[in-house]
Amino acid sequence: METVEDIVIVGAGIAGLTTALGLHRMGIRSLVLESWEGLRVTGFAFTTWTNAWKALDAIGIGDTLRQHHQQLKGIVVSSTVSGLPVSQMSFEIKGKHGNHEIRCLRRKELLETLAKELPAGTIRFGAKVVSIDEANYFKLVHLADGSILKTKVLIGCDGINSVVGKWLGIPKPSSTGRYAIRGMAEFPDGHSFKQKFLQFVGDGFRSGFIPCDQNTMYWFFTYTPSAQYKDTVGEVDPSKMKQFVLQNIGKVPKEIVDVIEQTSLDSIISAPLKFRQPLNLLWPGASYKDNVGVAGDALHPMTPDIGQGGCAALEDGVILSRHLSQVFSRKQTDDKVLEKEEYSRIKKSMKKFSDERKWRSFELIATAYMVGMIQQSSGKFIDLIRDKILASYLAGMLLKRADFDCGKLTSS
Repeated sequence: METVEDIVIVGAGIAGLTTALGLHRMGIRSLVLESWEGLRVTGFAFTTWTNAWKALDAIGIGDTLRQHHQQLKGIVVSSTVSGLPVSQMSFEIKGKHGNHEIRCLRRKELLETLAKELPAGTIRFGAKVVSIDEANYFKLVHLADGSILKTKVLIGCDGINSVVGKWLGIPKPSSTGRYAIRGMAEFPDGHSFKQKFLQFVGDGFRSGFIPCDQNTMYWFFTYTPSAQYKDTVGEVDPSKMKQFVLQNIGKVPKEIVDVIEQTSLDSIISAPLKFRQPLNLLWPGASYKDNVGVAGDALHPMTPDIGQGGCAALEDGVILSRHLSQVFSRKQTDDKVLEKEEYSRIKKSMKKFSDERKWRSFELIATAYMVGMIQQSSGKFIDLIRDKILASYLAGMLLKRADFDCGKLTSS
């Protein structure tokens, strides 16, 4: 069975749902295909920086999410070797685009809020894309259940292993050789942490602890497997992951150790860290072809070292929906005559989106890789340089990259 859609988005993650909601706010329908049977809410939480809140406000859900996530007031970076703070920075400062705003946002709550704002039927769960074909001005999306969708626009928001990205010929993400263990600790009676992002670096490890609210702490631990830690590669047993973190966390306060101890085993996951080679983004047509493109992790997979992966996906959704709205908000009277013209406008909008996002994506990927490499390196010399000279600079990069405004849904 073949059905016709104006816009098909593959993947109900952050980028996909943000794009769909942005289009909906402007009266434009889209269909989101999700291969899972429900929302993909793995990952627990992520830091939402100033640029993310600009995007969340643009699609009208910022205030809803603020109610359940406390604002962070600053960051403290400490050495796991000496146990002493090496840099501190306040978040309560003004940037080029207004006051900074940083919170730790639960991924599940974000996705549920996005989905709730969409009209019924916008998301089709259990819809796995198996192949993509061309048909004049349309793309044919073949699903595992045998159905076919004929669409004017196809957007891949389906992550680092994007089916749409593969069809476009986008190279697979590169491995950093690093891994991240993530967890979420619940404190029913409340915790004593202040509204600060606590980060610990040294001895080849990097960790961070961030309050979402007065009862929840999100944490991460990144490392590079060596011969000593080869058994941890691909480890799926959360009890072993937890023990590994506790053994290698370094000199940290007891309350930090308590956070890890307090984390239940079903709230711990591990994954390799991958990224897209930044130069691959700069070639003409590197992330789109005619009426097909990618956004989110399918466009710019990056390491989590500056916390911008999810934030950049939110930016993508606002900017992409803005460009597409300029095509589909127009009144059309003669379908036969305008089909070719519409296709031409769609191609131009996809090119504009790609051109607008490539340098921003390049900057974020490159910065994240550099910060992670420096912060996670080990050795007496690099420890000295990082702790005495680079610590404040690296912390400052977090705010610098967050000082960005994706704009409103409509061009002023």
